Amino acid sequence: MLWNNTYICNSSAHPIPKVRGSETMRFDICKIGSGKTYEIRNIIAIAQKLEAQGLTVHYENIGDPVAKGEKIPLWMKDIINEIIASDVAFAYCHTKGVASTREYLAQKNNQRGGCQITPEDIIFFNGLGDAIARSYSALQIDARVILPEPTYTTHFLSEIHHASFPPLTYKMLHQSNWHPDIAEMENKVKSYQNIVGILVINPDNPTGFVYQKNTLEQIVEIAKANDLFLMFDETYINIIYNDKKTALLSDVVGDVPALSLKSISKDFPWPGARCGWMEVYNYNKNEIFKRYIDFIYHQKMSEVCSTTLPQISIPKIIEHPEYKNYIKQRVGQYEKLSNIAYNALKNNRYVTVNRSNGAFYFTVVFEEMILNNRQNLPIINTEIAAFIGSLCSAPMELDKRFVYYLLGATGICVVPLTSFSTSLQGFRMTLLEKDVSTFEKNMETINTKINEYVESAL
Repeated sequence: MLWNNTYICNSSAHPIPKVRGSETMRFDICKIGSGKTYEIRNIIAIAQKLEAQGLTVHYENIGDPVAKGEKIPLWMKDIINEIIASDVAFAYCHTKGVASTREYLAQKNNQRGGCQITPEDIIFFNGLGDAIARSYSALQIDARVILPEPTYTTHFLSEIHHASFPPLTYKMLHQSNWHPDIAEMENKVKSYQNIVGILVINPDNPTGFVYQKNTLEQIVEIAKANDLFLMFDETYINIIYNDKKTALLSDVVGDVPALSLKSISKDFPWPGARCGWMEVYNYNKNEIFKRYIDFIYHQKMSEVCSTTLPQISIPKIIEHPEYKNYIKQRVGQYEKLSNIAYNALKNNRYVTVNRSNGAFYFTVVFEEMILNNRQNLPIINTEIAAFIGSLCSAPMELDKRFVYYLLGATGICVVPLTSFSTSLQGFRMTLLEKDVSTFEKNMETINTKINEYVESAL
């Protein structure tokens, strides 16, 4: 998709053919792909049924530090209480967001050097999921963004719902520490002329991969050479460990049209605030990209604005003298658990694991052809055993089958890797457990159960 083609924005109506013979409506009103599930949360319904039958569940499926026991410090709560005491926290704000917060974020970006922005280049949304969904829905139906594989569920579901087709992807190579396949990315960009953008998640979810600056620069060059825009999900940009270094999109973007997606969900952490934003780079340097961003903004105007309270808190919390130490302490905990998880499974012959270096996830990949639909784990509780057996009697991905048996047998709730838009079979878990000894025990259990499961029907 070259920039001199003018259909990046979804601004024209497409006729819907009438389907004869429908029993209750004139035609099928459901978009293709609407039946896809968000497995990260879908598995909770299964786990809750097992809890009702007496199973103790260790939820390692959702990246919510607060739900996993993170204690919000009193100084942060004091800031929120102070804001709540003012009437302005209860009012609408500008559609793009609180002006003073946008000024603060623009200034923070510009102090780094690189691509300069103004407060007008920042748009707030009701959580990063809202920003992601609107970024894809504003595209023409036949314009595609190439995604990493595996990729974060919200991105690939938004792409499917926008295009009604499976996503175009470039592989994250688990044999090479999850490094992206740059050659595949470039070849697909050249082969599929309907690709208009490249998504990068840095640090990556679900793999924990952290991009080096030179890799990001290669991706920027691909975008520039092929007249694409860049979409960087940088929500975990402050959660990097094991001595890894990276660069922000604004450091490397040059004059390529681009947007960065950020939020406070993981940093503060305040996922329940539903507060994310988009930073737009080089807005005025390409007329088609400008129209695309304007379309996103005009969509947002229909909601009036995003939540005011958390936006007001951003400068106050980030500039608090305790904030940097608080983030450092949390990142140190993730680093510790990352290495515990890696060391627990690195010698297991049935899986491949890489050390997570960013975000707070750990991904395990089963060796090829190692899983089948005859494998299982013994479950002591007969009701739970019957329930899991019933679930697994239906056709499903083989890694999902393992995840269900692991849950039923141990109470450890993880997410099948195939739910992240990949053919790789495995699972993703979080590094959010606050009790190190509990996490060590869970990792030992997972290692043992992998062996038992695979060897139950080799």
